[in-house]
Amino acid sequence: MAGYRKLSRTADQRKALIRSQVTALIQHGKIVTTEAKAKEIRKVAEGLIAMAVREKDNFETVTVTAKVARKDKDGKRVKEVVDGKKTTVYDEVQKEIKKDAPSKLHARRQMAKVLYPVKEVEGKKAKEIDLTEKLFNEIAPKYANRNGGYTRIVKIGLRKGDAAMEVVLELV
Repeated sequence: MAGYRKLSRTADQRKALIRSQVTALIQHGKIVTTEAKAKEIRKVAEGLIAMAVREKDNFETVTVTAKVARKDKDGKRVKEVVDGKKTTVYDEVQKEIKKDAPSKLHARRQMAKVLYPVKEVEGKKAKEIDLTEKLFNEIAPKYANRNGGYTRIVKIGLRKGDAAMEVVLELV
């Protein structure tokens, strides 16, 4: 007996299907699919959310000094003549950045292995959505005091074409 459902697909097709469905679930919050697929997708999605919950606060805030080019009122870089050459003038600025702990970085890379890159189109501009950031900043705090059971499967009836049981898989 296998430890997973084969879903009548080869290994690479099955992996691509599960990755795309998990990506859609995390991006939109719910998806409609068949019952067998939903049960497989649930395993992967709950693992990712559990990882995000475990590592969400695992970072340190660090103050760094950065050189930033000085700009004039038009937004152009300010140049100054030094030894007969024009050089850009830089100012030193203090910035606060979040530095991931090694375990959070590993979790982020594990998530990136599963999730596909997503672009959201607004008008004519396409904007890249970072789903790992969404997992850490939006989804994980919501489930911080919950021990598993991050998804719900609701049966909605038989599909007309092949009478397969359709379900809604959603984040609780």
